[in-house]
Amino acid sequence: MTQAEIKLCSLLLHEHFGEIVEKIGTQLVRAGGQALRGIAGGTGLLLDQVKKALCVLIQHNLVTFRLPRRGCVEYEAQCGRILRILRYPRYIYTAKTLYGDTGELIVEELLLNGQLTMSAVVRKVADRLTETMEDGKTMDYADVSSTFVRLVDTHFVQRCPLVPEGPQSPEVPPPPAPTLLSSDKDMYTVPRLSLVGKGKRRRSCEEEDGEPRAKKQKQEGESSEAPPDDGIYWQVNIDRFHQHFRDQAIVSAVANRMDQVGAFEGLEPLGAEVPHPAALSFAPKPQTSSEIVRTMLRMSEVTTSSGAAYTQPLSSNEIFRSLPAGYNIVKQVLDQHLTLLADDPLEFVGKSGDSGGGMYTVNLHKALASLATATLESVVEERFGSRCARIFRLLLRKKHLEQKQVEDFAMIPAKEAKEMLYKMLSESFVSLQEIPKTPDHAPSRTFYLYTVNVPAAARMLLHRCYKSVANLMERRQFETKENKRLLEKSQRVEAILASMQATGAEPAQLQEIEEMITAPERQQLETLKRNVNKIDASENQVDETIFVLESFIESTVKRP
Repeated sequence: MTQAEIKLCSLLLHEHFGEIVEKIGTQLVRAGGQALRGIAGGTGLLLDQVKKALCVLIQHNLVTFRLPRRGCVEYEAQCGRILRILRYPRYIYTAKTLYGDTGELIVEELLLNGQLTMSAVVRKVADRLTETMEDGKTMDYADVSSTFVRLVDTHFVQRCPLVPEGPQSPEVPPPPAPTLLSSDKDMYTVPRLSLVGKGKRRRSCEEEDGEPRAKKQKQEGESSEAPPDDGIYWQVNIDRFHQHFRDQAIVSAVANRMDQVGAFEGLEPLGAEVPHPAALSFAPKPQTSSEIVRTMLRMSEVTTSSGAAYTQPLSSNEIFRSLPAGYNIVKQVLDQHLTLLADDPLEFVGKSGDSGGGMYTVNLHKALASLATATLESVVEERFGSRCARIFRLLLRKKHLEQKQVEDFAMIPAKEAKEMLYKMLSESFVSLQEIPKTPDHAPSRTFYLYTVNVPAAARMLLHRCYKSVANLMERRQFETKENKRLLEKSQRVEAILASMQATGAEPAQLQEIEEMITAPERQQLETLKRNVNKIDASENQVDETIFVLESFIESTVKRP
């Protein structure tokens, strides 16, 4: 863990869970696995506070526990999982794009609560959707359940590991820490539940019963039986969302390279709502290559693991049958496009056999390498200019070059080429390799070759991206803190206006309340809102770069 990653983890925990959880999470990130007493001693917090904070972190899958052969239970922070908090808005937006408002709220509730039973999710989402509907309309539990099942079928939501059920005897004490087991067979199996009911509005519930809501919930909790799916908890499958983002990036790259127009906006998984056939029949055909790759990725999205180097081999006949209904191209045109994709130097698509009209796969690791390289080229061009980008691309193509060769190939004067190479070398975008002619490494008898180490450059850029996000978060906190008094005043005025509108106040009274915020204060609020929106948009853009670089670095790691 670098200092930039530790700082970003600390900021994310503080923003989402508060100061106490942030202290304990940062302590575990810095020190590694620790026992309960060690965490309390390292943070200076009370044992009860540490226990509650660990419960929150475990509930959100940010901390795991294990029992060593000797000693107490150790708790360990999942640094990668903490950094994924930054991507929560993107997960929610993707669910909304694929499955509508219901899918958005299901994913949002699971991310907010960490783990929930299906019945609890359905009830919460139905209530929230009913709140936004017109009076007299309600959301049925069955509609929410069907969307939940579709999310599970496409692996965006999965079961949490369970504690194995075993014979409990009073003579044998339970272990200090349970062992959680997950079954691949049951990971995406939805229990059969007959959830009957409709969403409820808060106001109507409180008006019908004179009792306070908290008291009413407590009484219901005491009297009601356990839900039918008690003990079966669900969580968001982050790897599946990452697979979807990767597939989107690959389709977009193919569209930019091979097609005249862009690919479809969304990359719907199996089971998601697909465009109407009539709309597809009038779709412009120049985007055929990206649509073919999109179809191949959709066919293999559930059968291919997130870390696989290739998708499952698919025959030309299978791809032809799986093209969207109404996408009218003949088999001969499909074969031509597949041949064109397989012969492309980037090798996004490869041919693995000749049976079934030809077997084709998508080379995921090469696609990620191309995306990461394109990101590095873009950063070099924006940071150092087009001439440096020319030298950078030249080194990527030729692998190793001496300074004189760089000058000749790039057609740049010697002085300028030397300055540009040293500038990129000092920023770690380019590396220098020494090849001595003699064992004494004398400079006069040594070749100095410039090269681009893409994985090392990607790691360096990823580190800078983490620093950038941390700086953006600190800037947003500073902006909010500086205008804290004004924000509180604005919230009070909005609350008063809402309550007066509910009681049917006159327009003159409402205008008088609105004038409590002066024109300069209103302008200051607009400026603050604009600045915060810019910071949020910048965070999302940097996170897209982080995702590409992380995916590429992960693909270069050799697995046993």
